[in-house]
Formats: sequence, C-alpha cells, structure tokens
Amino acid sequence: MKERVRVAGVGMAPFATPSKSEPYDVLAERAVKAALADAGIGLASIQQAYAGYVYGDSTCGQHALYRVGMTGVPVVNVNNNCSTGSSALFLARQAVASGAADCVLAFGFEQMQRGALKAHWDDRPDPFHRFDQVLEKAQGPAEGVPMAPRYFGGAGAAYAERYGTAPETFAAISVKARRHAANNPYAVFRDPVTVEDVLAAPHIYGPLTRLQCCPPTCGAAAAVIASEEFARAHGLRTDVAIAAQAMTTDTESSFDGDPMKLVGYDMAKAAAQQVYEAAGIGPEDIRVAELHDCFTSNELISYEALGLTGEGTAEKFIADGDNTYGGRVVTNPSGGLLSKGHPLGATGLAQCAELTWQLRGEAGPRQVEDVTVALQHNIGLGGAAVVTLYEKAR
Repeated sequence: MKERVRVAGVGMAPFATPSKSEPYDVLAERAVKAALADAGIGLASIQQAYAGYVYGDSTCGQHALYRVGMTGVPVVNVNNNCSTGSSALFLARQAVASGAADCVLAFGFEQMQRGALKAHWDDRPDPFHRFDQVLEKAQGPAEGVPMAPRYFGGAGAAYAERYGTAPETFAAISVKARRHAANNPYAVFRDPVTVEDVLAAPHIYGPLTRLQCCPPTCGAAAAVIASEEFARAHGLRTDVAIAAQAMTTDTESSFDGDPMKLVGYDMAKAAAQQVYEAAGIGPEDIRVAELHDCFTSNELISYEALGLTGEGTAEKFIADGDNTYGGRVVTNPSGGLLSKGHPLGATGLAQCAELTWQLRGEAGPRQVEDVTVALQHNIGLGGAAVVTLYEKAR
C-alpha cells in the first residue's frame, strides 16, 4: 500500500429477520448517513462509492445512495457472495491507498428472503459446479440438506473425525455468540442459550444443529475511508488505520477433496499470512477478532486458519475460554454472524464497524481491554477471502 488509510467514520442499521425488516434502500440510507455523521462530512466530500449486495438487481447501490443525495459520485456495485462487504471495503481502501481518491465510501446491504440460501439462475453455468462435484465425492449425496450447511457441516464433520472433537465443543461457540450479542443493540439474537439447548435443536448436517447456523438477515453497514492527509485537512478522525489487508481466491488446493479447504481454509490462511507479514505482527498479538462464523464449524476451523491457535488445538482453545473475555482472543464480540446476523452484503462492513468501535474504546459493555490491533476475516464461497488488520493509529 502507498500509505495507511484511515477509517474516518462507520455506521450501521440494526439487523433484523426478513419478516421484521425495512427495505434494503431504507437500511442502506440509515447506515450511510450514520457513517457520514460519524466522520463529520456530507456526501459531497465522497469521491467514490462501492456498494455491496448479493440479492438484488443491478444498480441497487445507486438507488440506495440516491436516498442520501445525488452528487454524481461514481458508484460501483460489488457482489462476492458472503465476502461482498469486505470486498467493497477492499476496493475502497485500495482506491485511497493508491492515491486515486482521498475520501471513499464503502457500504453494504441485504434484504434477504426467508429460508436457506439458494441460486436464482438455473438457465446458465453454475459457479458451484466444481465445488459440488468435490463435495459429492467427499461426502456422498445428502437429499434435502440446504447447500450452505452441507458445505460447512461437512467441513466440521471432517475436522471432528480428524481430531476427535466433541459435539459440545461446536455447541459452545453458539453459547458464546449469544452471550456476546446480549450486549449488542444491533444484533438479532440476544437471548442466552445453553450447550444443552444447542444440541437439542433440530439436527441439520454433520455436527450442526439449527442453533449453530446463522439466520437469513436484513441489514446495512457503511464506512468512510480516507487518506491521512485528507482526514487531517478536514478535521476527520485519524485514530483508526487499516494497517494491512489481503484478498485471496481459491487455488487448486481447495479442490483436493478436503471439505475444510473447500469452504476456504487455505484461502483464509494465505490471506492472514499476507496480512501478518505486511503489518509485521503475528497472530499472538491479536486480542480481538471478528471472524466469519456463518456456522459454528467455520468459526472453529478459522481459529486455526488464522493462526489464533495451532492446528488440531481448537477444542482446547474453546474449553480454556481463550476465545472470549478473560481469554487470549475475544472472537466476535459483536455476537458474530451466528447471533448478530448475516446480511451478506453488510457483514464485512459491520465487522469493520465493530472493530473500529473497539479500537476507539467506544464498544460499551462489549469493550475488550487494551486493544491496539484488531483482525477481521470474511469469506465467500466460490470464492474469496478478505482479511483486514486495523490498528490504533499513533
């Protein structure tokens, strides 16, 4: 990167289930206005905008932003499955770091439908065809099981078979997510659950029960990204910087038959290694992380992909409480995708907002002590992984 860019403002609209949500454009307007207000600027100061969403027609980004204002700013619509929000952030950061722009808006939103994720186009090549072939060969047929839990449940089953992981270990992640979400007014599910509750929920696939799967969610989040020079010249906040960021896509290793690699283990590991090297720190320096817990199984394997604990040690990491307050790394203080919710286009930017608040010391009862760096991990099958390291700027 040419220079470390600043996160000058962040904003969110509370997440909600589809039956209780406002339309996507209303949610996006709210999040963008909140981010602009947090930065202390108007839309006229924004030189580029990147809008992330998965389910919607072309130019939804323009339609949503026009509710805030019509300044003629270029708007780029971004779709990268579940990593869409972070992909928009990646482009915004890149624009500023390269010197192409000084002040850029990244925003993401989703108005999801009830039920499991599904494809909407059946008259053209399926981008998951190769993935499905590997999955079928590794796990056999699974009639009636939705696509996403089949992939991630299969990854969890493969991990459990390899290391002897107990079902209670996966369930404990859901318990932790609810406990964290209880302090987040933006989260969908804030009521506590026990390990017994989680295990007694309807079985979905592999180690997963219904309470170990993120819900379809609607919501929006946004971030204003600026150069340090622009921020200082216009009186914007400069106290949170993006120290390093990497995006990776699949390599041939994703298709070698290992269900964990099929859902992005190697992508995440490679992106994390690039970020650690660029920032000059190691995973041992991380005290807070927002990672992609679309299912409990993915949070568990991501601990190891990101180097937060060694390979095969995730069960001990969880049992020792090293993934929560009082432990080594507070993972998903927001409640994560499992409890805060997972509106695909908004997720990566909601993670950005949470970690910005953590670094500012503005996370209220969710605040992690002595935070100087924060790690974000967001993946999308098909595939893309984005890992971002934020730091408290000096």
